Amino acid sequence: MPEAAIGGFPDVGSSYFLSRLPGFFGEYLGLTGARLDGPEMLALGLATHFFPSSKLASVEEALVRTLGAFPNTSSSDDHAFISAILDAYSEQPALKANSAYHRMDVIDKCFSQSTVEEILSSLEKEFATLTNISDHHEWLSSSIQSMKNASPLSLKIALRSIREGRRLQGVGECIVREYRIICHVLRGEISKDFMEGCRAILLDKDKNPKWKPSRLELVTDQMVGHYFSRLHDDEELKLPQRSKLSATAISKL
Repeated sequence: MPEAAIGGFPDVGSSYFLSRLPGFFGEYLGLTGARLDGPEMLALGLATHFFPSSKLASVEEALVRTLGAFPNTSSSDDHAFISAILDAYSEQPALKANSAYHRMDVIDKCFSQSTVEEILSSLEKEFATLTNISDHHEWLSSSIQSMKNASPLSLKIALRSIREGRRLQGVGECIVREYRIICHVLRGEISKDFMEGCRAILLDKDKNPKWKPSRLELVTDQMVGHYFSRLHDDEELKLPQRSKLSATAISKL
């Protein structure tokens, strides 16, 4: 999720699930924009099953065949049939040797820090202790550079949003808060980093965004706090009631 690289932040419920990943892996993903592969998604609990692409057609055929044979079953029976099929075809893939999941100790040490500045400083200190070039060297260097290239304001918004996600009870509250943030981002009242990031990364593709504020130390708590402030009552996001959802779906939320 490279949102900070374009002046955005992890949204659409990201602060809910990122804050619930093992340790401080969510902060690592949100601030560096690192991407995950299938085995990592499974290991982190973001996915329930893994299928190699060669099996996808067989899984689809099994689902159609089984559910088509029992058209009048209840939703609980459907859930049981689907689970059985997915379990039968799923695999337990091995993590790559250079997966960030193997670096959980360093991630927890660095990304548990209170501020973005402290996180970056901790990564740099970790990097300075390395004595040889290795996968660990490349991973640290990439993490540091990704954060230095990102919007300073976006990094601070992202960190606060993920940390607030840890304290909230449900995904709905996270979505409402993230909606407030994106509304303020699009208004550009404090900064127009999102527009500048889209220009530099997606449109002109010069990959040289001019962030304002340009450095972390120029981003104040008051600036960040503005993005978390309530909207006018008629602009606040009002989520529909979830009373008609199944018990299984509600439990996921």
